[in-house]
Amino acid sequence: MPNVTDDISIDDSELQESFVRSSGPGGQNVNKVATAVQLRFDARRSRALPNDVAIRLMRMAGSKLTKEGVIVIIAQQHRSLERNRDEARNRLFDMIRQAAVRPIVRKATKPTKASKTRRLDSKKRRGDIKARRGSARFDD
Repeated sequence: MPNVTDDISIDDSELQESFVRSSGPGGQNVNKVATAVQLRFDARRSRALPNDVAIRLMRMAGSKLTKEGVIVIIAQQHRSLERNRDEARNRLFDMIRQAAVRPIVRKATKPTKASKTRRLDSKKRRGDIKARRGSARFDD
């Protein structure tokens, strides 16, 4: 049972791995051995994830998310099955760690009277500078 964060640990039974032929590096080995890993994790029904984390995770997953709420991660960068398996798990755990961080809610504030005055003064100064520009007039 790997710990993803201090509060979240995913049971291995919630991860479904299937091994398929890879299109990555490996020479003739690619044609013979199924080294690519397809990792499936049901974020919607997972008991390990709090509801708010699961919602953020599904939103983050984007195209990796199926209609049923299953996140599918395919790893085929490496020649060996073990390294692809580790990479797929690490990518999933990184996504869960990012989703576990609660976003900071922005509190709306009003500008102070002094800041409004400063802003209007600078606009007035800038307008005066622009008004003084123009072609020189010669009064004969």
